[in-house]
Amino acid sequence: MKVLCYSSFTFSYLNRARVLFQTLRRFHPDWELVALITDRPPSGFRFDPETEPFDRVVWAEDLGIPEFPAWLFKHDVVEVCTAVKGPFIHQACEGGPFGGADAVIYLDPDTALFAPLDPLLGWLEDHDILLTPHLIDPNDTAEAIADNDLSASRTGIFNLGFVAIRTTGEGARFAKWWNDRLLDWCYDDMPLGLFVDQRWCDHVPALFDRVKVIRDPGYNVASWNLSTRKLSVQKDGAILVNGAPLRFWHFTKLGPMGDAMTKKYGADNFPVYEVWGWYKRQVTAATDPAIPERWWAYGAYSDGAPIQKAHRVLYRQRGDLQAGFPDPFQAGQDGYSQWLEREGL
Repeated sequence: MKVLCYSSFTFSYLNRARVLFQTLRRFHPDWELVALITDRPPSGFRFDPETEPFDRVVWAEDLGIPEFPAWLFKHDVVEVCTAVKGPFIHQACEGGPFGGADAVIYLDPDTALFAPLDPLLGWLEDHDILLTPHLIDPNDTAEAIADNDLSASRTGIFNLGFVAIRTTGEGARFAKWWNDRLLDWCYDDMPLGLFVDQRWCDHVPALFDRVKVIRDPGYNVASWNLSTRKLSVQKDGAILVNGAPLRFWHFTKLGPMGDAMTKKYGADNFPVYEVWGWYKRQVTAATDPAIPERWWAYGAYSDGAPIQKAHRVLYRQRGDLQAGFPDPFQAGQDGYSQWLEREGL
């Protein structure tokens, strides 16, 4: 089975993506590894894809999204990095420059493999869509329910830091549907029932056949499910989760928040801290000091002024502004930012 595996990120997450692709290359040297980047390199950083641990780069502007500057402006960085996942996976099913694979796997840039993902390919012989839920075992304390169960109820039953599909049948139908939803409705707006790309996939088991919900505890281990997953290390160094091999870990929110939740639910399960410490060291080693922290080229107008989230939301809500400013990033006398200033917004 020919497999394409991709991740979507900006240059501020290049260090994490490098770790992901290094681990993918270790366990799956035959897979095609693709970096989907919605960004431009910062000044002073020389980006040479030939030296990176992925096979090729696809730039978001090359996905053929209509009126791309206007579409991009409607999203913040998290929204857009999740939104472009849909067009890419759909086009990978359709052929063309991204096509040719039998299966497509998406992994978030802040994940890392600890064992081969070969079981996925076996499951894709009998299923067309694979998803991992945030939780596979019920929590039994009020605190864990509040932190984890209710969080999943707000943000989505399935964690879309991972999805795998066959590029035919129901997998292709899912990819087209997800593409359509993410092009128009990939926003962080919980009152509206949206949490970027994720809440949409609550519908998948109802809308599609040949769906497998992966309940193996070794997949998508993260701070939100450590309350019910216990790690152990074998004499040969293999890491087990509830007795099953650790396949991949999702190191979400690397930093104080991630540390706090990991310590809270890792408790006295000491292998958790070994894994977390290993990942931090890998990310540090993969970090290029020429990339400013939180860099995103599309986070500012052309004159360098930062774009406020409220200005993005206003733009996406008003068709007259979209018609009047087809490239809202452009500053100047006739630009969107000047209009906002004149309006006192």
